[in-house]
Amino acid sequence: MSTMNVKAISGGEEEASGMRNKILEENGHSGEIKRGQVILVAYLIAALDLTFLFMQMGIVPYLAKSLGLDSVGFGYLQTTFGVLQLVGGYIFGRFADQFGARAALILSCTSASVFFLLMSISTSIPVLFLSRLPGVFMHGIPGAQKVITDMTTPSQRADALGKLGLCFGIGIIAGSALGGVLSTKFGIFVPTYVGLVGSLINTLIAMVWIPLQTKPKSNQHVTEHSTSQSGSLFSIKEILRLMKFPGVMEVFIVKVLAGLPIGLFMIMFSIISMDFFRLEAVESGYLMSYFGVLQMVVQGLVVGKLANHCSEMTLLRLSVFVFAGVGLGMALMRTVWHYCIIAVPLVFAFSMLATITDSILTKAVPSSDTGAMLGICASVQPLTRTVGPTIGGVLYKQFGVSSFGYLQLVVNIGLFVYLLKSKIPLSEMKS
Repeated sequence: MSTMNVKAISGGEEEASGMRNKILEENGHSGEIKRGQVILVAYLIAALDLTFLFMQMGIVPYLAKSLGLDSVGFGYLQTTFGVLQLVGGYIFGRFADQFGARAALILSCTSASVFFLLMSISTSIPVLFLSRLPGVFMHGIPGAQKVITDMTTPSQRADALGKLGLCFGIGIIAGSALGGVLSTKFGIFVPTYVGLVGSLINTLIAMVWIPLQTKPKSNQHVTEHSTSQSGSLFSIKEILRLMKFPGVMEVFIVKVLAGLPIGLFMIMFSIISMDFFRLEAVESGYLMSYFGVLQMVVQGLVVGKLANHCSEMTLLRLSVFVFAGVGLGMALMRTVWHYCIIAVPLVFAFSMLATITDSILTKAVPSSDTGAMLGICASVQPLTRTVGPTIGGVLYKQFGVSSFGYLQLVVNIGLFVYLLKSKIPLSEMKS
């Protein structure tokens, strides 16, 4: 074969190889764009879901009062919703693992539609209590987290999950403002009508834009011993199985205990703002908006950047340490202005703890169980809302506002020492 022919063949192979590489790069680039679009849609659904939820939260006390429900009955109403969310969190996560993130989001949005429909016709106390029942499947944030977890690599996960805090901030600000304006100008049931229509739109968005399969193909096949062995949506055995993975139990206990004292304080905040800070309803609304802005700034600009430059265990220790400092500040605060200053490190520690623990725990279990793990994580807040009114009421009545701060300080100092001395075994189950 002549030298010219050899060169021609060699040149043809190089050209073909270059074309293949170009096609692969284009496919990879288009895949990244598609993943980015799906994640943005998940953020949109979460932001709208939270906006509608905060809209109704502002009118529920007035609606309950207009129906003749006293403070004790209203407490039962809130507890009912908390218990349903607590039980439903894990069930929703298992549903997402078995049927996919798309089906889970559609279930959440549809349940929200039923929730608002029942609220819009709540002309009696029994119907108002009945409207709480769909809350068992209303888990927009865990649904969005499941989409993000499926569509990001472990190194990208903390940053992507952290940006959900922007959605939370938008929900607090827009939902609180819209709920007040709509109910005042157009009637107490108007926010529920808006929530009903908006939730139906959210359902359509999830059906159209979220793909049927969000998990990468490489993560759809896992070893038999690491996957769920039960087909039921609720199983204590499955929860215990997940807790046995290296480091999961330790990190989950830190997640629960570190945020428990501040959770008790936030549950009692409506009473504290009236009795201790002497705030009017409008001023309390401004304070909530301030929290929403802080949440957006911290999770949108700070958490993701720190997650890209520091290890997750370092950030976990940092959040617990800052929580301890927040506890000291809360124990010493006397005015609402003191609380506004403390709110900055408080929001930072709270956001960092939630984001980093969710990221660590979803990496520590198989990809087939990330939904169940996120469901367990989502149950922490409803658990606090369920037991919080009783414990928080006793603390506030017997020892005052400072007791929440001292409890926060003692618990988090203990957790910080534990995290420094113990080496929690963390291993990623997914490549």
